[in-house]
Amino acid sequence: MKPSKKFKIAVIPGDGIGKPVIEQGIMVLERIGDNYGISFDWEFFGWSCQYYSENDIMMPADGLNAISSHDAIYLGAVGFPGVPDHVSLWGLLIPLRRAFQQYACIRPVRLFEGISSPLANVRPEDIDFVIVRENNEGEYSEIGGRIFQGTENEIVSQQTLFSKKGVDRILKYAFEMASKRTGKVTSATKSNGIMHTMPFWDERFALMSKEYPNVITNQFHIDILTAHFVQHPDWFDVVVGSNLFGDILSDLGPAIAGTIGIAASANINPEGNFPSMFEPVHGSAPDITGQGIANPIGAIWAAALMIQHLGYQEAHNDIMDAIERVVRSSNGKTRDMGGNANTKMCADAIISEL
Repeated sequence: MKPSKKFKIAVIPGDGIGKPVIEQGIMVLERIGDNYGISFDWEFFGWSCQYYSENDIMMPADGLNAISSHDAIYLGAVGFPGVPDHVSLWGLLIPLRRAFQQYACIRPVRLFEGISSPLANVRPEDIDFVIVRENNEGEYSEIGGRIFQGTENEIVSQQTLFSKKGVDRILKYAFEMASKRTGKVTSATKSNGIMHTMPFWDERFALMSKEYPNVITNQFHIDILTAHFVQHPDWFDVVVGSNLFGDILSDLGPAIAGTIGIAASANINPEGNFPSMFEPVHGSAPDITGQGIANPIGAIWAAALMIQHLGYQEAHNDIMDAIERVVRSSNGKTRDMGGNANTKMCADAIISEL
């Protein structure tokens, strides 16, 4: 066990079910901290759509400075009816990812024993891969605009931006990860239809593969790749894609693994110059907000990724083992996993296993 250490964590619970699942994730981290001599200094920030409705901004002007020195960021979910999604996203989440150079978005996908996949005849060992999403550039660009609005001549332009630096660093991250797993990387592309950025991506992927001769590579156009996720999920280990392609695939992945309620994400600044951010990716789910039935596992898995990033691999493994035992049994599973437990009951079952 490592010597006792205290970490300062910025907590942004966000909107909707973000608040209760983050609350349970904190309880799990406190429990695992007791086991490993880790303590946490939680600092809460109420930046959310509610904050926007009261202040006309998603976070204050000095928000980034306020959390730049924290060891990590723990984020709930952002978004709620009445605030357009592009306002909430570009007002909070994207500034955090970009200002802190969290260019590697890591989204693990696993089928746990005890959760039914919508796919026929798949076993837990058939779905176990990681999506590595480029998180700072690509299709999610501010470059563009609209002219002649409200007329028959209205024109809308949106520019995609790929840089050699941005593409190479995410590909390198994916190859490094694959070399520590089963040694296989799949690239998501669309170079048959997108004539500049995607052939450039393919070129950089081919060059990067030469630096990792022991890593097996393949690539698929994004349309057939989504089909392969459904028909052949066992083909994949590390899947790397652009901002948009990675975003799409990282919802499809948890869906074939039974429920997006368990989906977790790590937004990593690999160099460690800025805090990395950890979040569930199921969204704020306003339709079930306040009912106490949200699945907390996405937030708890994100907490495990955070403790792993902070240097405690065994603590991460303990949390994941506890999740596995809970979803394997009939007790502690929420409705989306085929059980009857509420949010707190599910988290309590995991804490009990720890």
